[in-house]
Amino acid sequence: MKVYQYTVVFEPLEEGGYDVIFPAIPEICTFGRTLVEAKRMAEDALRCYLKSALKGRELIPEEREPTIERLEVSL
Repeated sequence: MKVYQYTVVFEPLEEGGYDVIFPAIPEICTFGRTLVEAKRMAEDALRCYLKSALKGRELIPEEREPTIERLEVSL
């Protein structure tokens, strides 16, 4: 059994809940009403994506370490 690790971003939404984003695999999109649910949904979405890719003999994307910065501008 191989272990796959990917960076995941949990983006809080104004209306509540979290969008789930995998920078290395933009095809994956999911959501959770709470952070706990979003993490569970992220694991499930990643597992399903990887199983499907392996079954179809597709390339598994390599993890890319994203650069995250906060920018400030004055107006």
